[in-house]
Amino acid sequence: MTAALPLVADPALDAAIDDVEARLAALAASLAEPGGRAIDTAATDLQRALAAALDRFQRSRGPVPPALRQRLARASASIAAQRETLARATAALDRAIEVLLPREGGTYNAQGAAAQARHSGLARA
Repeated sequence: MTAALPLVADPALDAAIDDVEARLAALAASLAEPGGRAIDTAATDLQRALAAALDRFQRSRGPVPPALRQRLARASASIAAQRETLARATAALDRAIEVLLPREGGTYNAQGAAAQARHSGLARA
């Protein structure tokens, strides 16, 4: 009979997850700041931290302790929430731009249909 491996976290793996969590927090903070430089830097730092954590996981032996699994689940949920927030902000910005700068000859009005017909390449008899 084989002895069960203890569910003790690898200190290097624990540190790698700490770094991922810190980078996620930094990215969340940068999303609230004006300008895009902080976001790019935070996203790059998060990618590096995730790559390092993945590398550490591949080198670790034995099962992942439950506490570490919970931390990973929270980090995954945080990433999903940030993606959703970013997608909503992008959609809102797209709608605002559409109101401010409507496309020439919208498809749903009489002028738009005429303009579309002139530029569609279709011949009418």
